Amino acid sequence: MTDQAVDTDGAKASSEGRRPAAGSAPTKGQFLGRTRELKELRADIERAGLDTIAGRKAPRARVLLIAGRPGSGRSALAGELVRQVAESYPDGVLRARLAEPDGTPVPTERTARELLTALELPAPPGADADDLSAAVRDALATRRALLLLDDATDAEQVDVLLPDTPECLVVAVSGGPLTGIADVRPCTLGGLDTKSALELLERFAGSVRITVDPLAAEGLVEECAGQPAALVLAGGWLAARPTAAVADLAKQLRADGEEGSPSARIFRLTYAGLSATAARTLRLLSLAPAGLADPHTASALAGCSVDAAREALDDFAALGLLRTLDSPLPQYEVPGFLLPLLRALTESEDRPAELQLARARMLERTVRLLASCRAITETDSSPAREKLAGMPRALRFPNPRAAEDWLRVRQPALLAAARLAVADGELDTLARRLMAALVRALVV
Repeated sequence: MTDQAVDTDGAKASSEGRRPAAGSAPTKGQFLGRTRELKELRADIERAGLDTIAGRKAPRARVLLIAGRPGSGRSALAGELVRQVAESYPDGVLRARLAEPDGTPVPTERTARELLTALELPAPPGADADDLSAAVRDALATRRALLLLDDATDAEQVDVLLPDTPECLVVAVSGGPLTGIADVRPCTLGGLDTKSALELLERFAGSVRITVDPLAAEGLVEECAGQPAALVLAGGWLAARPTAAVADLAKQLRADGEEGSPSARIFRLTYAGLSATAARTLRLLSLAPAGLADPHTASALAGCSVDAAREALDDFAALGLLRTLDSPLPQYEVPGFLLPLLRALTESEDRPAELQLARARMLERTVRLLASCRAITETDSSPAREKLAGMPRALRFPNPRAAEDWLRVRQPALLAAARLAVADGELDTLARRLMAALVRALVV
């Protein structure tokens, strides 16, 4: 929740200016394009609001809205804006995502509790959403902080969290306008400019194929409508085919008679080139809690070894199908635009019983990891030592610090897994075991 890396929606590249070799996904860091949008947003921070123009003191924080479809680079732009202006807000940056990966709104109560935790303030047990959101507003009323609210589904989600002071700034990300919040001018995203789009392609596919046929490259950018998600997939497709020309991909896209967004069309081409095993693993990642996967999650879902799962995740990241998160442990995120496509494929290609079995394997693996996490802290206990010795090597933590790091990094996914297990209704026993194991591990 505090100032950590946000998802990039496909518009980040190497932080050290190094260009990855063709076939590898670029890492986060240097931001591409959106110069005009950033200039307008920064100017909007300084713009006099309606209350100021009317001679009244602004009663609440200024809200900047970045609107765009998933895959447009909206979260990347919000993250870059926050990075540029964060120094002006000495009380820090708070971040919250207001929707689940499937678009379901996150309850205000949960968001408010997480924000209070990030502020190191108590969240009273049993308090309702109104009391908790009021506590957040009260806490921020005496601070100069920046609040980034990603994936807002409606204006009410944002409105209840708005600090009652003009000293704070709220940056909201949404698919459309937040009607009902006064004095908000949306920054609506289209495609990247051609220069930035070509640079994004280069960072996946290398510069040679882009420079030898610039007209074809510009044609490919046009087919992608300049959308970062589509460009990343196009770059991944080219990186996986070193002998293919840019014109080959542009031609295939033009010949594709199926409808859909540019990213959906390129995804179909990429998916068709996967082996049956890789395609199944990718589909099952749509079941990953909160859209967050690590090698253990992928291993359990697909029923393969942890090493094979890690290799598959890296391959998917190189193709632009996953985002590699800035984390001390291997962790990946399924892009929001991709989840509906993967879920549609699971409905058409996987039987319900197979999906339920995959969920059960994933939850069982999580329970065992939580048990291992707890057991490593009890090395003076004979039963705990015996439990650890009886676990597969891949499930053991080498020391308590490693267990703590895993628990901290995976906590959002663990909490999401607990919610999913409870909501499933058909895995009651696993849900109870998971909740018990999670509570015990967190206490330790």
